[in-house]
Amino acid sequence: MSKISLITILCCILLFFGKETILAQESLSKKTTTLIQPPYLNTGDTVAIVAPSGVLKNRTKEVEQAKSLLKSWGLHPVVGKHVFSTANHFAGTDDERCEDFQNALDDPKISAIWCARGGYGTVRILDKLDYTKFKKKPKWLIGYSDITALHNQFHNQGFESIHALMCTSLQDDLSAIQETVSTFKDAAFGKPISYTLKGSKYNKAGEGSGQLVGGNLTMLHTMLGSKTSIDTSEKILFIEEIGEYKYHIDRMLQSLKRAGYFENCKGVIVGGMSKMRKNTTLWGTSVEQLILDALADYDFPIAFNMPAGHEKDNRALILGRTIKLEVKSDKSTVVFED
Repeated sequence: MSKISLITILCCILLFFGKETILAQESLSKKTTTLIQPPYLNTGDTVAIVAPSGVLKNRTKEVEQAKSLLKSWGLHPVVGKHVFSTANHFAGTDDERCEDFQNALDDPKISAIWCARGGYGTVRILDKLDYTKFKKKPKWLIGYSDITALHNQFHNQGFESIHALMCTSLQDDLSAIQETVSTFKDAAFGKPISYTLKGSKYNKAGEGSGQLVGGNLTMLHTMLGSKTSIDTSEKILFIEEIGEYKYHIDRMLQSLKRAGYFENCKGVIVGGMSKMRKNTTLWGTSVEQLILDALADYDFPIAFNMPAGHEKDNRALILGRTIKLEVKSDKSTVVFED
């Protein structure tokens, strides 16, 4: 073998192993990154109410009730300039909704951003947002459903956020949604939260630990292939959905699966699968069995009956926070790290 050939082979070997080492280090770094926790709320703090998604036509009462709730906790609510604007389906034009959200991100006096409602529209403003000032004075994002897009973006920017009720969730007497409201307050004010879930014959037993990520299944599916998609490696995924056909739930899970979404996942928590629509051709199994079948290739635990999503009982979840998940047939526990 010539001297030149030997040197070439040695260089290739060094290049290969050097690349493998860098990739391993990057992977380890990604798995162990701790997200930044915005300061918990305190009496006197200011909370911005904004509407980055659907129109709030005839929803003044709910926003006023939200303001009253915040005031009862000693907080100061401020409502975005365009919250009650109308642009067909949306609460104002994309630029108007973005302006309100950007102002809340930038204002150092704001301690939390509470979304008035979901619906559809958040994805249209994601790429317009600038997190430069926010990173100097982080604050909590609060909401669910379509707000999952923003939860994803906050996560990828390196910050925790709160999956919890929105202003339009307050259309009922508060005593009817006591746990929904109290867990929202506990999460925002920094009180420890943990949940014991009802057992299910569909539960896939096991234990897992990792950062909690996720939200609305449609929104997670929508983010695929973009810079706002979540890396679920070493994490526990929460999903919930409303108003979908079962075959569409399966379609989304299969798409996520084919994209490698579940490859290194540490567990799945299933929230409300509300108001499932009936197709003329029946699916043939429960939505729980559908989920189990779609995820049958993986050995991580799967817990059903998490009271979070589009039902009245919508308990708060701190996304990006490390949790311990233990799943048994008779019950499951979800414990958030302090």
